[in-house]
Amino acid sequence: MVIGHECAGIIEETGSEVKDLVPGDRVALEPGISCWRCDLCKEGRYNLCPDMKFFGLPPFHGSLARQIVHPAYLCFKLPDNVSLEEGALCEPLSVAVHACRRGNISPETNVLVMGAGPIGLVTLLAARAFGAPRIVNVDVDGNRLSVAKELGADGVVQVSTNMQDIPKEVETICNVMGAKVDVSFDCAGLSKTMSTAQSVTRAGGKVCLVGLGHNEMTVPLTPAAAREVDVIGVFRYKNTWPLCIELLRSGKIDVKPLITHRFGFSQKEIEEAFETSAGGGNAIKVMFNL
Repeated sequence: MVIGHECAGIIEETGSEVKDLVPGDRVALEPGISCWRCDLCKEGRYNLCPDMKFFGLPPFHGSLARQIVHPAYLCFKLPDNVSLEEGALCEPLSVAVHACRRGNISPETNVLVMGAGPIGLVTLLAARAFGAPRIVNVDVDGNRLSVAKELGADGVVQVSTNMQDIPKEVETICNVMGAKVDVSFDCAGLSKTMSTAQSVTRAGGKVCLVGLGHNEMTVPLTPAAAREVDVIGVFRYKNTWPLCIELLRSGKIDVKPLITHRFGFSQKEIEEAFETSAGGGNAIKVMFNL
């Protein structure tokens, strides 16, 4: 099984019907091919297509290869000032952009981000680009929170993995935020992170479940429902690549600090890259350059 779904590359050859791309063009690839026939696709919510062919999701091969074939309409040209590495990061950034759209982030929205892993960090960057005036990041890892602070988080809170600590941590988060939390993004997808997000979000606010850590979780839905806190699902993205590329081109978002390691494409380097990624530590995004 060939994996990989965050990618960018250079066009080598095009089909006879392709008019907008030529060999030599640098492009970022959206990795999901939807059917465009089902009701969800017709509604424009193609990210929910039940027949989606997604890079690296069995039985479909991914992009960890020297060459791939992909529909031209899912290949987006990169401006001269946007690198292939940044183009590859349009995929995780798209998750964050879609989440911000789902959460209606604006200059009037204070944001809490649960998790400071790769998705939590790009969600921080996207929320800032969407105009959020105050953003607080929460994580169990102090090193990741340091990165969040460097990327522009207004405040950070280190928490434990103990469910019993939620009331105390909710109080700390509110103090660090210094205002009501309008929208929370759970970028971990665990019982504790979701429970914390629901508890800290103001009445009438929104909790967006971005991370899919566990298939099942136990959360206090009744108190959240009594305060009309909306729980919003976020799955992949739709129509995000043009905006992501513009955010990178304009400098409104800089994803380069997220790239912590780079490797070539030899067997030895590939194995080392996976070991680096699995080891955690200071690894955020591990990049292959062919």
